[in-house]
Amino acid sequence: MVGQSWRPAAGTPADARPLASGFGEAVASDSSQCDGAADMIRRLFLSVALSFCALVLPAHAKDELVVAMTQTPGTWNPLISSMLAKSLISNMTARPLTAYDANWKLVCLACAELPTLENGKARTIDLPDGTKGMEIDVELRKLRWGDGTPVTSHDVVFTYEVGKHPLSGVASSEGYKRVLKLDVKDDRRFTMTIDRITFDYNSLGLTLLPAHIEKPIFDANPAEYRNKTAYDTDSTNPGLAFGPFRIVEIVPGSRITLEHNQTWTGEKPHFKRIVVKIIENTAALEANLLSGNVDYVLGELGLSLDQALAFDKRHKDKYNVIYKPALIYEHIDVKLDNRLFADRRVRQAMLLAIDRKAISEKLFEGKQPIADGPISPLDPMFSPGARRYGYDPAAARKLLDEAGFTTIKNGVRHDGQGERFSIEITTTAGNRVRELVAQVIQSQLRQVGVELRIKAEPPRIFSEGLNRRQFPALAMYAWVQQPGGVPRSTLYSTEIPSAENAWSGQNYPGYANPEMDKALDAAERALDADKRRALFADIQRIHADDLPVLPLFFRVDPFVIPKPLKGVVPTGTLNSSTLWVEQWRWEN
Repeated sequence: MVGQSWRPAAGTPADARPLASGFGEAVASDSSQCDGAADMIRRLFLSVALSFCALVLPAHAKDELVVAMTQTPGTWNPLISSMLAKSLISNMTARPLTAYDANWKLVCLACAELPTLENGKARTIDLPDGTKGMEIDVELRKLRWGDGTPVTSHDVVFTYEVGKHPLSGVASSEGYKRVLKLDVKDDRRFTMTIDRITFDYNSLGLTLLPAHIEKPIFDANPAEYRNKTAYDTDSTNPGLAFGPFRIVEIVPGSRITLEHNQTWTGEKPHFKRIVVKIIENTAALEANLLSGNVDYVLGELGLSLDQALAFDKRHKDKYNVIYKPALIYEHIDVKLDNRLFADRRVRQAMLLAIDRKAISEKLFEGKQPIADGPISPLDPMFSPGARRYGYDPAAARKLLDEAGFTTIKNGVRHDGQGERFSIEITTTAGNRVRELVAQVIQSQLRQVGVELRIKAEPPRIFSEGLNRRQFPALAMYAWVQQPGGVPRSTLYSTEIPSAENAWSGQNYPGYANPEMDKALDAAERALDADKRRALFADIQRIHADDLPVLPLFFRVDPFVIPKPLKGVVPTGTLNSSTLWVEQWRWEN
């Protein structure tokens, strides 16, 4: 928004007035002087009054907030793909049924009351095949899509229909397929029957699709739905939103503009408009923040930790910097189809060759703890008993020798068939820290005879390549998790994306281990927390031995918040701060 300067027009110059002559003019002149004195007093009084008003009246609030993030989504459909950038926006325009708040407590957002075994809205049942399942009663809040259409149980039925369909191409279809039946009671009440007993039965992180808009598109051709969805072909359609904001403009790769959704039935947002700028280079992101082109950089997908640490030291007077320990798992996926990685000793050697502690200390002042597996020490299900890998290049060389990479030519290992151990790591372009980490890893792997080439791709291209498992060897990125969540979609054998399942699933390495599948299944079904913790220990042990993924760090998200911006509360989980965007406000 461009400001406008102005000033009052100049008055008539004093020497252009007629000269006074005679008594009458003198009297008139004296009278003018008295009027001028009175006018001066009036103006002085008005000035004092206005100053007093400025003290007692609130400053004018901003109607528009300009924020920025580093990535642009590949699709706006909430069920397709799993990019954080999309979630940050969709959390402003819609709400999942349930979410974890900043205290990591499960709460209702689109539902009226959290169903539990204790309140009788969830119960175990006997299924026709002799197994045990659950029934869950859900009541929706009174919500309306942006075109005025009520949000109803029929939207829920349609959303599950899309999620279950083998050709729809949703990010992960597992949760949808577990629903055996949806019994609609009325427009806002339904009962869900699921095929098993699970501890997280009421964690219903489902974001609804508008059946009145999307169903005709889906029914016409389910296999083409992901390419025809109105979320991408008609993104500013008000009927796609039922949150506090709706999208009114998208300039690809540049900005997304959101305005207050007039049909929103919750707390009225303080901003009428939010403009989200896409600035993929983190150095440019900081420059835009300092220049005032951007009011706030989204903490979940903005400045890197090293930037925030330096920024904090220079700009404490204008910004509050919050370092939020998060369930964000920075890691490297290993494509297990690549025969160079077939022997798990190779994967173990690679992790031993990476000095993660030194990287953390030099780049992050030690604030980002080393990850030993997919479960954070902050998670209630963390187990300290799994194998840990320190920095040990000698042990790495020994393991590579044992795995058959004994011949070294020009500093690079070759296997018994003469294949050069030369691999590529892909990651997101524009993230300075991630690129630095890749360069350090490249140097450290060379010390043990592994040649690493770095390829940085725009985030949207990188995400699309992950979804179709098109990376040739390694892929470095992060997962955001929920507290106590079982990492089924990333580790279970049936979650490997393929053309046959329409690229559904998030097991991008292609990992398949029956022992891991068994542990994941059992952990989900254990209602007792202590029993579940023991099963999580098995998951972490198996993962540490197999290393389908090379763990790096658990991220700390830096939230650089301008002091006038209030209400932004970092969560550190899969459910971002934008889920409560209606509480954000600007206080001068």
